[in-house]
Amino acid sequence: MSEINRYLCFNLGKEEFALPLLSVKEVIGVPDLTPIPQMPAHFMGMMNLRGNVITVLDLRNKMGIKPQPSEEQAVIILEFGGLSLGCVVDNVNSVIALSREQILPRPHMENTKTSQSVLGVIQRDEKLILLLDVSKALSVDEKTFIQQKQAQAA
Repeated sequence: MSEINRYLCFNLGKEEFALPLLSVKEVIGVPDLTPIPQMPAHFMGMMNLRGNVITVLDLRNKMGIKPQPSEEQAVIILEFGGLSLGCVVDNVNSVIALSREQILPRPHMENTKTSQSVLGVIQRDEKLILLLDVSKALSVDEKTFIQQKQAQAA
């Protein structure tokens, strides 16, 4: 019997993506952010979440996807490898439960911003959902920066 895992589905622009629910700490509305000078455009700033300083990035901008203006914009707070990171998305759709067999292999992709972060594809009805690993979308320098900001705030 295959193990069932749960995934949080959300939109970036017109495309639907999913993240392993185990990496999601919580989902919140977009808060007031403190800008970070001289950072790439996808770093929106930092926020204080119950005493924890969290770096927030625009996942749409990071992955080269045009945002869809929405009142349902949200920040998904992720935790991986000792890092906490907020990712702005256009809207959060649902949580789905899948077995490993229901996840199709990652298609061949040119080396784009998203290629290394795509773990696989989920087929739901007539649509395809890309399964992401956000930690693989970040460069070593970006991970180091986030660690430094969290350490400075602690």
